[in-house]
Amino acid sequence: MLDLGLGVARDYGLTFRLPDDLRQLYLRALDIDLLRFNGDESWELPISATYVIDSNREVVFASADTDYTVRAEPSEILAAIPGEKI
Repeated sequence: MLDLGLGVARDYGLTFRLPDDLRQLYLRALDIDLLRFNGDESWELPISATYVIDSNREVVFASADTDYTVRAEPSEILAAIPGEKI
């Protein structure tokens, strides 16, 4: 899912604001222009998150971590899907 402007991520509290020192690193050393990419001056990045919601609209699995290298294991996600066999 593409979330330009981080609207959905913000709605679910899944963003964080880069501190000033990292802003300069992103701009000067890494050449990453979040202002242009996000389309605003928030200096926010999304937090990686995965949810499985059942047919009753209940969250049956949730995973979110501020460390972008930590992701939900595919086997955990599949196991949470109702009726899914692993």
